[in-house]
Amino acid sequence: MPQPTKPSLARYAAGNNSSAPRHLGTRYDRNGNFLQEPGNTVVCHLINGSASERAVLEVRDRIMSMPDANKLTFTPVSSLHMTLFQGIIEYRRALPYWPDNVPLDTGIDEMTDLYLKRLQGFEGAGSFRIKVIDVTPAGLTVKGAAPEDERTIRAWREALSMQFGYRHPDHDAYVFHITFAYLIDWLSDDRLPAWQDLFDDCLELLDREAPVIEIHPPAFCRFNDMNHFEELLILGNKRLETSEMSIAK
Repeated sequence: MPQPTKPSLARYAAGNNSSAPRHLGTRYDRNGNFLQEPGNTVVCHLINGSASERAVLEVRDRIMSMPDANKLTFTPVSSLHMTLFQGIIEYRRALPYWPDNVPLDTGIDEMTDLYLKRLQGFEGAGSFRIKVIDVTPAGLTVKGAAPEDERTIRAWREALSMQFGYRHPDHDAYVFHITFAYLIDWLSDDRLPAWQDLFDDCLELLDREAPVIEIHPPAFCRFNDMNHFEELLILGNKRLETSEMSIAK
């Protein structure tokens, strides 16, 4: 018997949307090409070659193999990360997405230099682990692997909000995720059961093969588009437990 469609999948259905996907035309075009959208951010990249990365890539491959996966445009494997705190971005020059004591027309590179100075010596909130709790067309929804991990992640966000000088409206309710892709077009309603079956199977695979996703320590990064996030500064004086498994760059 087909499983009920989760709300996290239903929000991508054509029948539930009357306008184009949110980032279409600014982040990527209808041909799936990523557009220039410079900014900065704090992310935790996946650990290349780890067992959990292999499981994550298996899920990504299964999504890419769906008959209607052409409605998605996928980011490179090398870009896979969990966003810990959203920095500033070119097409979001407005309060409260920008520090209120810095002019809204300040250049992106200048903003990145400003944050590099503010983040020098920033200690963070300690190590944490993450796990996958849902699979969607866009990728993986994650949270702290245990309640103490979730508290630590939220403490990081609270501390970073002081350094960045703003709190987004969803600051406390922010849903952590690992993005695989963006929608070029909404999914047909009649295809939702097949997608839900896939996501249920993928979640079981991750529960079995990757109960904890291995990630690098938080890093302040800059980007020009969604294809690459250049690490400029590793944050905090405490490495994540899995950092010893990382390979030299």
